[in-house]
Amino acid sequence: MKNKYMSLGVTWGQLVALLLLFLVSTGQVLAVELVASVDRNPVSINESFKLIIRASESPGDDPDFSPLNKDFEIINQQQSSRSSWVNGQSSKIISWDLDVMAKRVGQLQIPSINFGGDKTKPITLQVVENQVQAASGESEALYLDVSVSTNEVYVQAQLIYTVRLFQRVSLAKASLTEPQADNLMVEKLGEDSQFNTQVNGVNYTVTERKYAIFPQKSGPLTIAPLTLTAQIASQNRSAYGSIFNSQRTQTKRVYSKAIPLNVLAAPTQLNTKHWLAAEQLHIEQSWSNNEPSITVGEPLTRTLTLLAKGVTASQLPEFILNGENASLKVYPDQAVLKNQRNNDGVIAFREQKIALIPSKPGEYTLNAIEIPWFNTQTGLQEMASIAPTTITVLAKQGVSSNETLAVTRDEFVELPTVIDKPQVTKIDNNWKWLALGLGLGWLLTLLYIVFKATKTKAIKQAEAPQAYSAKVLIKELKTACEANQAQQAKQVLLQWMQLQYQQDNFDHISELFEPELVDQINTLNHCLYGNNATSWDGSRLAQLVISQMACRGVVDKGDGGLEPLHRL
Repeated sequence: MKNKYMSLGVTWGQLVALLLLFLVSTGQVLAVELVASVDRNPVSINESFKLIIRASESPGDDPDFSPLNKDFEIINQQQSSRSSWVNGQSSKIISWDLDVMAKRVGQLQIPSINFGGDKTKPITLQVVENQVQAASGESEALYLDVSVSTNEVYVQAQLIYTVRLFQRVSLAKASLTEPQADNLMVEKLGEDSQFNTQVNGVNYTVTERKYAIFPQKSGPLTIAPLTLTAQIASQNRSAYGSIFNSQRTQTKRVYSKAIPLNVLAAPTQLNTKHWLAAEQLHIEQSWSNNEPSITVGEPLTRTLTLLAKGVTASQLPEFILNGENASLKVYPDQAVLKNQRNNDGVIAFREQKIALIPSKPGEYTLNAIEIPWFNTQTGLQEMASIAPTTITVLAKQGVSSNETLAVTRDEFVELPTVIDKPQVTKIDNNWKWLALGLGLGWLLTLLYIVFKATKTKAIKQAEAPQAYSAKVLIKELKTACEANQAQQAKQVLLQWMQLQYQQDNFDHISELFEPELVDQINTLNHCLYGNNATSWDGSRLAQLVISQMACRGVVDKGDGGLEPLHRL
């Protein structure tokens, strides 16, 4: 074997180095990822908190928690494991949950926990003095403590309201009221947490709940006291001593203190129409293609996303899209609004998808999007923006670069060829004048018949009310909508708009119709021309058109000539 490797020009030293490199790289690949976290930070001295460690597979060895003993006391620890099988793939989570209490105040570090060759990352933890004292003395077995993140807040801005229930008795039932005040919007944050603490040397179990509060009016405001109604389990059994008797309880009601607030008005020097007070705000855009470059007639989807911390989704402004080129059709989809709640507050999310369809090649510049907002952390006005964006549109193959492509799916009608110089045959005979006279008489007779028929039709149309044609079109629109035939519904809708409003396109629908009907028409266009084809439900569109006609006095909602829609 020695001669074999030597013949390849590899020395023993090189073989040993390669073997060590293989072992090191293999150890890195097989390392188990361990994630450590705490349930809250900072914590008060004499308050227990949870140290949680998660792994997706078994680590190299059992954990060594001894490094914690320097600054922390381990009160309790548990290990659990669960497996799942989803879509043919198995997953496993191993968990170590420790109840831990700090031994001193200050900025402490939870050290790395070794699992054989695997280990967690250290965590910096802030431990503060015990800020909660019993309001009625240490003899109280049950009481409430409430606090706010700040007593001075801007109107519509967020503050965190924390309520803690301290108990050293068992509760059979308990109910707690929510924060209340005039002109106040309240959002509960996450799930309740529970820990142990000491107050004046007495051990308590603490249940903590948090709310995000948004004052809606400036001026002084007082959050009313909370009320806790609880049934306390009695320590004494029935006089008969039977173990089958139900446990006796005593109902007790306790109250928290009221919280006064000073709600500041929006600064008068701000130059903005929409007041948006947030802790953080971010706006971004993305495209259905890797870059904003498409071919004439093809749809391009632009996605705008707005994230804001310290506000709700209902407070976020709409994206203003204006000044676009007439050769670039814009079809906005309905915005998606969401709220994410955690212990730090509310994070609002707004997403808007816009389908863009160009009819001519070239470069199109979309205007900048600007969202002015007030930073409650710095007390300054800021501007979140997306710079002007240029879209490159390429011509279709076989289409001239200066030719406009109609954004429609209607069929083109080929016109007949026109003969420039028709041949004329000269007739030279004696009865040509007779033929000419007969032909002229026949032509006059034909013209009289056509004129008579046209006049009769015009008189009938003038006598018939215009609403009759509108009813016919609405019935056709209703039929197309119930069958979810988007293309047929669009054609009938355009005919109806031409009849009623002398409009043959959707460019000015926002000036003619109510916002909900405008949204339904935009949804129809998006289904026809959007980048992602989706099924279309047309029942609502037909219903809104009928309501529009009823408002104009043309169609009666109770008219027996229109059958009711199936899905109102």
